Amino acid sequence: MTTTRQLSVFLENKAGRLQEALEILGNGNVNLTALTIADTTEFGIARLIVSDPEQGHELLKSQGFSVNLTEVITLALPHEPGSLAAMLKLFAEEKMSVEYAYAFCLGEKAVIVLRTDNYPKAFEIIKRNQLAIIDENEIRNL
Repeated sequence: MTTTRQLSVFLENKAGRLQEALEILGNGNVNLTALTIADTTEFGIARLIVSDPEQGHELLKSQGFSVNLTEVITLALPHEPGSLAAMLKLFAEEKMSVEYAYAFCLGEKAVIVLRTDNYPKAFEIIKRNQLAIIDENEIRNL
């Protein structure tokens, strides 16, 4: 099973910093598919699914941004009440930790992005329960 590559960009909490990062990506023809931001008092972490993670990484790094490529799991679920809770219950029953997650919906599909501390176990749960894992290209084509 495969993972999706995500950009994790560390941003100072100051006006315009997120816009600057997104402008760099846009000017480099790197398209944004998903975005979430977690913040503290001093900085934020923007997590991005983009059309070309390597190019996005290089563009941001060359402009002085602190950025990492990280692996996440992306699943497609039905966009209906309780589907995410049911999927997370499978992980909870196996004592599987989710470090963070975010989601977005496109029509009848919900895409769940998650990071865990144990990918082999996560993939075992996904396979056993016939969950639909999707990759970067499939996300862009939903």
